[in-house]
Amino acid sequence: MGRWRPPKEQGSKYITREGAQKLTDEVHYLWTVERPGVTDRIAKAAAQGDRSENAEYIYGKKRLREIDGRLRFLTKRLDGMTVVSHIPEDQEKVYFGAFVTLEDDEGEEVEYRIVGPDELNVAEGKLSMDSPLGKAILGKRVDDEIKFSSPKGVKVFCISKIRYAEK
Repeated sequence: MGRWRPPKEQGSKYITREGAQKLTDEVHYLWTVERPGVTDRIAKAAAQGDRSENAEYIYGKKRLREIDGRLRFLTKRLDGMTVVSHIPEDQEKVYFGAFVTLEDDEGEEVEYRIVGPDELNVAEGKLSMDSPLGKAILGKRVDDEIKFSSPKGVKVFCISKIRYAEK
């Protein structure tokens, strides 16, 4: 048996202006602050002599590979992204970037913003458009009912409010 696995399906190539800025800031930080600091520590560790038993050198090189991998991922990902910053004409329908308020059976409301997979953070109310709930919400209008299968069973939500951020 081989260890081959099919490639992971990439997420959607859409991102909000705020999300693109956050990823660009991360690239800038890694490239100008984190990477130079690690290379300095590696140079100092290498100057001490025997590198085969030098933990600072070994772990520094490992951290440098991690940083370079993250930089490579971010730059490739940002190159193919489409930054969505316009508000759609039909603001009564859920599109990318919308703030959607959902109401469950008990009347509890929760607000999510539909974002790209790189911005996903449910704790901050950011829901990926590629997630099952995100896919179910897209294209719906106020008072539409959504049935969503979760690990705890089928949940039913009603869209109570849709709004878009002002520029």
